[in-house]
Amino acid sequence: QVQLVESGGGLVQAGGSLRLSCTASGLSFSNRAMGWFRQAPGNEREFAAAITRSGGGIYYGDSVKGRFTISRDNAKNTVYLQMNSLKTEDTAVYYCTAGAGISKSTEDYAYWGQGTQVTVSS
Repeated sequence: QVQLVESGGGLVQAGGSLRLSCTASGLSFSNRAMGWFRQAPGNEREFAAAITRSGGGIYYGDSVKGRFTISRDNAKNTVYLQMNSLKTEDTAVYYCTAGAGISKSTEDYAYWGQGTQVTVSS
């Protein structure tokens, strides 16, 4: 059974930082592109970041570029999202996902975690 488990969410003041982690099991992690999406209440799921199998290629959504950094450690089956300079509009549930290749679309990912809540206060 494929399982993706996110952690690291919480409450943080605007301008602060958080690091999210996602640990995968039940799949060949090093052969999967990994991504992060986020969803606020009433909104569509929004692309945040994605990374290729070996970490050589990276995409960022326009709303997070320059503030967030995605990375992966294949030896630990873990992908990270370092979030700096957080804004109130970053408040959302953040989801980890795995797919065959790097993409900015939810349609191209087969497996999803349950999400972790990030709340940014003013």
